[in-house]
Amino acid sequence: MHESPCHYRRALEVISNKWTVLVFYELETGAKRYHYLKKQVEGVTQKMLTQTLRQLERDGLVHREVYPTVPPSVEYSLTPLGESLIEPMRMLHKWTESHYGSVLAARELYDQHA
Repeated sequence: MHESPCHYRRALEVISNKWTVLVFYELETGAKRYHYLKKQVEGVTQKMLTQTLRQLERDGLVHREVYPTVPPSVEYSLTPLGESLIEPMRMLHKWTESHYGSVLAARELYDQHA
């Protein structure tokens, strides 16, 4: 059975968002409250964090738990589907650590000859 390329595009849309990756790194160690994520994910606006979490919840990668407190407490955690993305993201992170210097050198060389 052959998958449509649009499936791959959609998967890349999900995981290539920089906020998604940073939220995943924070949730990898367990459930976190919104305020904690906002503080830890450097540079994210409230709007972008909310949109990212909603999209991840919609995609089945993040679970949102609301606790009946005053005011309500909300925690986010990875679902089993979300947890299945941790290892591929680690591999991408490892590749980046190993090869990003080469990417920067290639860019510099290209820019010198462009």
